[in-house]
Amino acid sequence: MLSTNAYAALSATTPLEPFEIERREPGENDVLLDIKYCGICHSDLHQARNEWQNSTYPMVPGHEIVGHVTRVGSAVTNFKVGDTVGIGCFVNSCRQCEPCKRGEEQYCKNTAFTYNSKDGDSTTYGGYSTQITVDQKYLLKVPAGIPLDAAAPLLCAGITTYKPLKFWGAGPGKKVAVVGLGGLGHMAVKIAKAMEAEVTVLSRSESKRPAAVALGADKYVAMNKPEEVASVAEYFDLIVDTVSAEHDIDAVLSLIKIGGTMVLVGVPPEGVKFNAHNLIGKRRVFAGSMIGGIAETQEMLDFCAAHKVAADIELIDIKDVNESFERMERGDVKYRFVIDCATLK
Repeated sequence: MLSTNAYAALSATTPLEPFEIERREPGENDVLLDIKYCGICHSDLHQARNEWQNSTYPMVPGHEIVGHVTRVGSAVTNFKVGDTVGIGCFVNSCRQCEPCKRGEEQYCKNTAFTYNSKDGDSTTYGGYSTQITVDQKYLLKVPAGIPLDAAAPLLCAGITTYKPLKFWGAGPGKKVAVVGLGGLGHMAVKIAKAMEAEVTVLSRSESKRPAAVALGADKYVAMNKPEEVASVAEYFDLIVDTVSAEHDIDAVLSLIKIGGTMVLVGVPPEGVKFNAHNLIGKRRVFAGSMIGGIAETQEMLDFCAAHKVAADIELIDIKDVNESFERMERGDVKYRFVIDCATLK
């Protein structure tokens, strides 16, 4: 076993603190990597605080992991020492079910998520640490051209928004709206623009208009201004809703064309409510989407490298992780915190 420095939540009510974990020695199909950077996802906060009622402790969060290969097993064929690699939201699956066979391992009933999960008899620990061992099938190549620290959030925020944009056909001639302009929302804007869609940001008030324009949005609608909302009634082909707090779903649905789609990727803890007539009356689709499989996540990384898309980040020392959680809860980050894992050593 490999002794590894980490930061862990020991309970739902205590701050994260230094913690030592054990990583397995690489088996024949395994890759060991030195973690350089790990993004902080809002789901890290939800799970560290047991807001989804499924947390186990001690918990080492982190599923936006990038680094360099330091060892490979004897049967590893796709990676070599020195490669720049990433790990996203899961590290294993059954490999036999229909979702696994069609490359959607995220929907496998036996998916082993990168932390707060079971992988066989072991508990998984995430990327707030200095090294990790993973089966080569669940490892990704990070292309050159993306700054490594800014690549980390692509492993969750990037694929979470790329998947619905691709699946529901964002592209030239399509009118796409993004609800919210946080870690997920800013990636949705960048990726939808790279796909050549017309992109509008929908936000609660006027405050984020300059930021939306700076990210490349074609339009901005402050939802507290009735005249702006009216100007885009039944306008959008696709809306990607990234907000993880309570908000007016019906107001958003009213902006979708007949037959258009609204996709939920944010996870409001209290759930969502809307009037069924807003779907039935216009043949609208209300859908959900969760990350992507390994092949599609690699496709997303290659797409982002080709289009020079990366996350806007604030790089932090591990000792500042608890403050970053508090700031993230207040929306005080543009747009993703990333931990410099060298500060764990």
